[in-house]
Amino acid sequence: MTSRLFFAAPGALDGSVVGDIVAVSGDEARHAVVVSRLQAGETVQVADGSGRVAEGEIVTAVRDQLTIRVGSLRESDQPTTRFVLMQALAKGGRDEQAIEAAVELGVDAVIPWQADRSIVQWRGDKAVKAHRKWESLALAASKQSRRSTVPVVEQLLTSRTAVTRLQEADAVVILHEDAEQSIAEFDAPAGEVVVVVGPEGGITPDELTAFEGVGGCAIRLGPTVLRASNAGPTALAVLLARTRW
Repeated sequence: MTSRLFFAAPGALDGSVVGDIVAVSGDEARHAVVVSRLQAGETVQVADGSGRVAEGEIVTAVRDQLTIRVGSLRESDQPTTRFVLMQALAKGGRDEQAIEAAVELGVDAVIPWQADRSIVQWRGDKAVKAHRKWESLALAASKQSRRSTVPVVEQLLTSRTAVTRLQEADAVVILHEDAEQSIAEFDAPAGEVVVVVGPEGGITPDELTAFEGVGGCAIRLGPTVLRASNAGPTALAVLLARTRW
């Protein structure tokens, strides 16, 4: 079993070499010491979000700080294709389940989308809290899956503002049950690929037309219709298997 991973401050591993002492503080340290009950002498991994990971033995483990002596360092490879999940807000926590699974699989960024048929609404203080929760989910899933980076949670988009964002992508995959093209026929290009997942009621005809108007391609996953929590991660698993795994 691989050792547990925790995140230090950005840039914490800049210039680090074997033998250096690296510190993890704040909530991450409290989780390691209080929740996970890690102690001096145990081995952990530390990342700083740059793709660099240090592994070594814990030197000190107190409530607000964890220090390790670096025993080894590694750099994560930079993929040629960057995957982004644009996930419609969905009830019952299904959107959050999708984000958690997508991060564990390897998605590079996620976009919360207030689709026309989304029952869940992010407004005012609720929007701020919900966005923070998605960021917390992304961090926790990154640690769980031993990722060296934490995917960015972009700002909430409406169907109108999503059109502008999708124009920036190199390819846009719109998951749609009535699409003629199968995901087996889609070849992910180098660059950024955005996977669009609608809410429980599906993507509206107007949304589909608008997204196809900026280069989006409607794709079906298979003969069955998946929940909002499963569609995005399933599509990502297929695409990642072809490009990274």
